[in-house]
Amino acid sequence: MLKVADKVAVTGVQLGSTPGAADQRPHADLELTVLMPCLNEAETIGTCIRKARRAMRAHGIAGEVLVADNGSTDGSRQIAAELGARVVTVEARGYGNALMGGIEAARGKFIIMGDADDSYDFQEIPKIIAKLREGYALVQACRLPAGGGTVKPGAMPFLHRWLGNPISSFLVRWMFGAPIHDVYCGMRGFTRQMYWRLDQRCTGMEFATEMIIKAALQGEKITEVPITLHRDGRKTRSGHLKTFRYGWRTLRFFLMSRPRWRFMNPGRDRKLY
Repeated sequence: MLKVADKVAVTGVQLGSTPGAADQRPHADLELTVLMPCLNEAETIGTCIRKARRAMRAHGIAGEVLVADNGSTDGSRQIAAELGARVVTVEARGYGNALMGGIEAARGKFIIMGDADDSYDFQEIPKIIAKLREGYALVQACRLPAGGGTVKPGAMPFLHRWLGNPISSFLVRWMFGAPIHDVYCGMRGFTRQMYWRLDQRCTGMEFATEMIIKAALQGEKITEVPITLHRDGRKTRSGHLKTFRYGWRTLRFFLMSRPRWRFMNPGRDRKLY
């Protein structure tokens, strides 16, 4: 059974609740929140924050770096705060919970999220915000060559790159018409208003896929931009992703979202490639 958020308290905000008008309005002087979910990322969080701040300074972007900490015990919070990031604590465990808590605390008109393991180069955020300024509600980053991206040697496991991700990305194009080629990429940008419209509920890794599927079903304006995936900078431990468990839960979410498959409509004109 997929887990869904049920009003978990996060720094004074209730997950799963409908925000009031004041909560949905961004701060007038902030265009962007760069959001990083974090769980024991002391080795890499500093590098990610520096890159994000450098990119915003270089391109004149008025923004903030927000770290949604999900229970770190390795000093990640202190490192982030010392480097000028705003840190919020999200007590309910889970990737989706961390992101929902961070998004509800965000102050920017636009939000760009990305993992804090240094596999994403936050100096690429200007290309994402450029598309958001053009009027897109969701801008998905793409690491795979099919969408113009680049995967550095050793940056993505073989099964993820050549099997799981291409198949799932094909399915999300076929079943939901989402114009993307890297459904699992954790770096993306979106508007605050779109996020509230989607009413996201998944508390785990399916959060990212849920966003794409719901955005496509609701007719949100979606595009993708190519990025480079680097080998993550962690040396002492591996990541949090459980490959087969996540793959099964994602497929199950696909079926829950589209019980009547599109192949039953021979007149569909979806672009798959």
